[in-house]
Amino acid sequence: MKTELKRSITRFGTGLLFAGALVMLAACSGNDRAHKPAELAPITNKFDLAPTWSVNVGSSEPFNFHPLVAGDAVYTSSKNGNLYKIDLQTGVTVWKVSVPEDLSVGPGSDGQTTVVVSTKGTVYAYDQAGAPIWNLNLGSEVLTEPVVASGVVVIRTLDSRFIGLDALTGARRWNYQRLQSTLSLRVGYGMLPINNEVIVTGFTGGRFGMLAIANGGLIWETPVSFPKGFSEIERLNDVTARPSIDGEALCAVSYQGRIGCGLARTGALMWFKDFSSYTGTAQSTEMVFAANEKSQVSAFATKDGSLIWESTKLMYRNVGEPLAIGRAVFMGDSEGFVHAISQSNGEILARIRHDSSPISAAPIAAGGLILIQSQGGKLAAYSPK
Repeated sequence: MKTELKRSITRFGTGLLFAGALVMLAACSGNDRAHKPAELAPITNKFDLAPTWSVNVGSSEPFNFHPLVAGDAVYTSSKNGNLYKIDLQTGVTVWKVSVPEDLSVGPGSDGQTTVVVSTKGTVYAYDQAGAPIWNLNLGSEVLTEPVVASGVVVIRTLDSRFIGLDALTGARRWNYQRLQSTLSLRVGYGMLPINNEVIVTGFTGGRFGMLAIANGGLIWETPVSFPKGFSEIERLNDVTARPSIDGEALCAVSYQGRIGCGLARTGALMWFKDFSSYTGTAQSTEMVFAANEKSQVSAFATKDGSLIWESTKLMYRNVGEPLAIGRAVFMGDSEGFVHAISQSNGEILARIRHDSSPISAAPIAAGGLILIQSQGGKLAAYSPK
């Protein structure tokens, strides 16, 4: 089962939390533990990923923390409350802060204000030197990384509230409340900021939409897919993974639903196809890439959704969120390998062993480097050669 999907399923009408058996049914419908992960055939790397620097920042397990780059620094954290600012090019720790509580998500930052959220729902904010500036308890669990942009900290709570806080003071600037489906995955729903003006994110019930960062207003909302099946578990249909964008094309995928691409300005879909994924999409200029629940990786034409290729080489390896850069798609797996897959035909171009713990967060391309963080806490920069 994918580590990120060691998730509960929440029934909001009664407040009853289903764990154990229901988690297995929902999260393992595609990634059944009975299936043996595909063996990795020996390959000759077509290019090298030369390690530039590496640090251990502490484990995030069982959560899946995403590092981020703002300016010339990498911001990351660990479950036990350590928050780091690390120089992008050298890997030197600029500062390290001990947050008073354990953390449930990775940080959000614009390089001036950096925020994290504790397992008790408290937001802690720090300035560019790592000094604390404010904290605020939201009274709700947070499993989605915050976004900091245009002087606003955007927090998404587990009960589908979006809260805009002033980045300097923590004062509430706006609230946006979503109606929650009767049954939904207890997970983080990735938020994609665009131009420091809007956020695109998924919702329960197979929908995704765009919100204004300045005031939390809903700009548009579009269904990717619709619930189907007889039981509530079969009808789970959430867009949990962060959408992706390239130019005017915006793509998203739902769990037990569909993958589709549309116009970023309006959300109008150009096409959609049956597909199920909780690891999201990555895009190049002409293609969109995604792995389904069985870790079968597919490439579709962005303009019309035609299937270009699909690969079963990583089946049941529980691959993570993808990154498309250059001629490759990068994704980690549950055994700590990172695979570079050809965008043109799905062949494996290169492979490295980053760590022995799962890699669920998308690699990051920044400053000529590829940054990768495992759930075990190894953060490293690689230089493609």
